[in-house]
Amino acid sequence: MRNQDQPIAVEGYPFIALFAFITLVCGLQDWSCLTVIFCALTLFAIYFFRNPDRIPPEDESAVIAPADGKVIFVGEVQEDRYFKDEVIKVSIFMSVFNVHVNRVPFSGKVVDMFYNRGEFFNASLDKASLENEQGGILIETEKGARLLFVQIAGLIARRIVTYPKVGDVLERGKRYGLIRFGSRVDVYFPKGSDVEVKVGDITVAGESVLGYLP
Repeated sequence: MRNQDQPIAVEGYPFIALFAFITLVCGLQDWSCLTVIFCALTLFAIYFFRNPDRIPPEDESAVIAPADGKVIFVGEVQEDRYFKDEVIKVSIFMSVFNVHVNRVPFSGKVVDMFYNRGEFFNASLDKASLENEQGGILIETEKGARLLFVQIAGLIARRIVTYPKVGDVLERGKRYGLIRFGSRVDVYFPKGSDVEVKVGDITVAGESVLGYLP
């Protein structure tokens, strides 16, 4: 899968190149104000698409955060797509200042995926989980437990990027996609899981422990 070693996510290259080119043109034309603006946009694009290395915790039974950001919801919800039951949902909101490369929360085989076009409400709102554009991955662990994690576009985000396909075996902590410009990731734990995070916690993708499967 892409972006396993690159310090800048490859999806950012076109933006960085475009802004850098415009900066150069404005500089050659001596348009100082525009040069400063597009230089700032170039630097922001580099910052936004940064792709730092992360070290997962040694406890391989831990489900780790798929995204950098702030936990905005933890609680029981009805999940009818796959579980047909009440599950525990953890929602992580990413601002434009967070790293937006997403990581696999637990090792397992991709048994199903979905993508739904939708609205672009503010990703911090509850209705974003149901109505916004989103793409989800359902994995099954070696012990038969299932975990669902869903990338959700936000008010500014307009592009969900997901690398795996059904049948792939994913390794915990590896990059599996990103969302451009502000968004959220929801993780659905099966009933009986031990979820340790709470609303307001700050997560680091690939490192922070969300909880444990039953």
